[in-house]
Amino acid sequence: MTPRAIEVLASASVVAAEDTRHTRQLLQHFQVEADLLSLHEHNERERCDGLLQRLAAGDSVALVSDAGTPAISDPGFVLVREARRAGYEVVSVPGACALIAALSIAGLPTDRFVFDGFLPHKRGARQQVYARYLRESRTAVLYESSHRIAQSLADLVEVLGGERMIAVARELTKRYETVLSGTAQEVLAQVEDDDKQRKGEFVVLINGVEVVPSIDVGLEAVLRPLAEALPPKKAAAVASQITGCRKKEAYDFLLSLK
Repeated sequence: MTPRAIEVLASASVVAAEDTRHTRQLLQHFQVEADLLSLHEHNERERCDGLLQRLAAGDSVALVSDAGTPAISDPGFVLVREARRAGYEVVSVPGACALIAALSIAGLPTDRFVFDGFLPHKRGARQQVYARYLRESRTAVLYESSHRIAQSLADLVEVLGGERMIAVARELTKRYETVLSGTAQEVLAQVEDDDKQRKGEFVVLINGVEVVPSIDVGLEAVLRPLAEALPPKKAAAVASQITGCRKKEAYDFLLSLK
């Protein structure tokens, strides 16, 4: 907990928590006294009106999730949306977030990534999600549970192939934190061989693929000899004039030849 987070909790009129049992222990530890009420996926919409009324009365509301950042695959989105619509200021108090923590230590590209939250429970739907990344160039990040991690990785291997580079981060910021990385087949074998690697909360990260621009066969026939005689930008401009293609399409293809 940062000093700012403790200060915010201490100054809040009410703390809306995903799990009041855990948050009550947290407040007691820091000797914070505040009204505490539950706000989770099953009651968030019902709670919104009451919390907005408290804001209208001049109270301040602190939103806390059980583990992680509120509204990031956790309750909070509905309340934040409704508070902003009503004209109230919503301020971020940065804290733990498994998505960002995993990206920072996985050893996979972080300049561009896509986050798809929790994987589906059912195998068919899960495989459909994995199929999205067959040609995805960005690092993909997903959450998975201990009950399904082994089967989920087996599905990943089946859909994306055993050679795709991945990382699996487990129990981030906790005592038994581990990060496994390598090919999908290697990581699956490690998880299957060690039951400890099937316990806890998981972040699955999938390396993106290098996408080579598709190109018309006729355009390629024009571009290749031009590339031998001209700089890429000039070759792309000439090819665009001859074939009517976009300059960027021709230029990207020329770069892929190097």
